[in-house]
Amino acid sequence: MYKDGGVAVRHLMDELTHGRLLEKKHWAVATNKRHLEEAIMLFEVFMQCKDWNCVASNGAYFRERVNEEEFIYAAYHAIKHSPLTQHVVLPAMYEVKPHHFTKTQVIEEAYEAKEMRLRNIIFQNNFTGTPNDIEHRVAYYREDIGVGTHHLMIHLENPFWWKDTYGYHIDRKGENFFYAYHQLLNRYEAERISNYLPPLQELKLDEPLKEGFTPQTTYKFGPPFPIRNDDIHLHDVDKIGRIHEIVHMEDRIHDAIAHGYVEDEQGNKINIENDHGIDILGDIIQSSMYSPNRKYYGNLTTLAYTLLDHQTDPKNKYDTPPGVLAHLETLPRDPAAWRLHKRIDNIFREHIDSLPPYTKEQLVFPGITVADIQIQGNLETYFEEYKYDLINAFNDNTTQTEFYDIYATMPRLNHKEFTYKIKVQNNNGSPKKSVIRILAMPYRDGNGAIIPFDEGRWLAIEMDLFVKTCKFDCKSYIKLFCFHVFFMYHNIVLFFCLIVIQLFSLYSEFRCQ
Repeated sequence: MYKDGGVAVRHLMDELTHGRLLEKKHWAVATNKRHLEEAIMLFEVFMQCKDWNCVASNGAYFRERVNEEEFIYAAYHAIKHSPLTQHVVLPAMYEVKPHHFTKTQVIEEAYEAKEMRLRNIIFQNNFTGTPNDIEHRVAYYREDIGVGTHHLMIHLENPFWWKDTYGYHIDRKGENFFYAYHQLLNRYEAERISNYLPPLQELKLDEPLKEGFTPQTTYKFGPPFPIRNDDIHLHDVDKIGRIHEIVHMEDRIHDAIAHGYVEDEQGNKINIENDHGIDILGDIIQSSMYSPNRKYYGNLTTLAYTLLDHQTDPKNKYDTPPGVLAHLETLPRDPAAWRLHKRIDNIFREHIDSLPPYTKEQLVFPGITVADIQIQGNLETYFEEYKYDLINAFNDNTTQTEFYDIYATMPRLNHKEFTYKIKVQNNNGSPKKSVIRILAMPYRDGNGAIIPFDEGRWLAIEMDLFVKTCKFDCKSYIKLFCFHVFFMYHNIVLFFCLIVIQLFSLYSEFRCQ
């Protein structure tokens, strides 16, 4: 039944039997060391199952006995990585934990409707804040339930605590960590430009944090998410860490970039001035188990976000629960999160800018020519209402489901049909497999000034990437529908498309140069 002979499940049962696990109906976060350990215990039980029946029976058993948040965390990671659950479709987190995405007022109104056994009720869930806050202009992006879900999926695919003993090696884990976050950040920058906002500034640890945040959401089993006021000074957090620890970690990483190598635990030098350097650097900054020296380079990303999250109660005087930064699915809601990751992204940029430029030989695809590009339609977006289920916002598991037709709706960006056709000529003597990347770059900033190309290429957004075999001596059209471009589109043209065709090799493309 178990690949490890039941070692993992016996360990978890021992913890459960002796009452050492977090109780049910209590908040839990992965930034809490003990909460994470408990969730990983259950994750390991799932990963050690030999068949689907074992997975299902353990899921049914522990779902009733372990903390709800820890169960969801463990189950989602196991379903994502276990070969036995590849057929399982994960439900959207905003319907599993709607209280994390929906205003408290809406949840309360929905609960009243449920108690009255009303049917087919839809409540409007608007964005937090008011137009008095200039950052409210891009709240539609930060608080988009799809953005929160995507951020969660980044970590589901690349958990920092992943070990190869769980079954396989995650290829280019550190590189994917960088690129996924970089793309999220670039999209946020594009939305700021489209709303005439200044470029995002990185978080300064020695300056007041200008942006406050009021989540207006409440834990399902607990108090409201804490509020952070404007213009606070960053403080050390008791039992978590100190601000200067972040500075020390960054200094060591900056030093490694300047020297062109990192050192492993044995003192061996590992060159990072190559196509694989970004992967190593990503592992270090994420503080994954793949980091060559976790003790020396530290846990920069986790510690930084945890310290920032606890600024509402750094001395733990008021027993304040964790904020939105402690949850993967809600972290993008806080404007301070983006400033912090801008700081981290600039470290990656320092490394990438230190590498030599591509040579002509690296960029040229011999025998392949882009003969023509046609763009049909304008890149035009609009808001439409999106409905999601609130069934899991209620504590009562006994209420009949026939009375659960209760939903929330919120505006989300969509776009009109936008297609592009690329005419490719292959003059080689044989078919060639190619990678086609389509990038959108900002052309003008929020003030209408032209953005220099060197700055714009770092802000490039990957709109599409696919593999295409170009047949020999054939001019073929590749017609694409752009389904996932959601820029705010105002009266001035802000973007243009850059078409890149290369051989099927994705290494070093992430330099966006």
